[in-house]
Amino acid sequence: MKTLDQIISARRSVRAFKKDRPVPAGHIRAIFEAARLAPSACNSQTWRFIAVTAADTIDRICRTAMRPVIPNKWLSQAPLLVVGCAKLDIVANRIGARVTGTEYYQIDLGIAMEHMALKATELGLGTCWIGWFSEEKIRSILDIPRRVKVPALLAVGYPADDAPSKRSRKPLEKILFSEKWGNSFPLDGE
Repeated sequence: MKTLDQIISARRSVRAFKKDRPVPAGHIRAIFEAARLAPSACNSQTWRFIAVTAADTIDRICRTAMRPVIPNKWLSQAPLLVVGCAKLDIVANRIGARVTGTEYYQIDLGIAMEHMALKATELGLGTCWIGWFSEEKIRSILDIPRRVKVPALLAVGYPADDAPSKRSRKPLEKILFSEKWGNSFPLDGE
């Protein structure tokens, strides 16, 4: 069994899937169970998900709901498309957002969907987050109610080739500060 560090390190944004290899129902259930266990503001659990596995629906989303310039045409290969939705909670998402200016449903949904991405990686699947789409067109295609937000999509499937190579990451000393912005964090001790 892989450790969490190994799973995190193995996760990649996959943009080429084996279209003829569906994601097994047991894997789909495990992915959504990982999302269900995610934390949320005031335990509101406002996330809702649509698992789209019908190739014609995924193709229609790919053809009509992606934004121009970067149309994400590779999405039509994905055997599973997760549509991340949020049904706003009155306390955490309406009152809280007015008081703090923070849209907690976006944070909550992000955590839940990253749980999905990590579980999918553990199961040997590839994923890719998608934020470049028309919410209104997704809403129309999938009959999503107006009061439900649709901030993100997640393509899921078996990678067509080897997973994309590791992309460079900034070193920890460039992103971690101590006590104040710009102060180096001592990384040499335990």
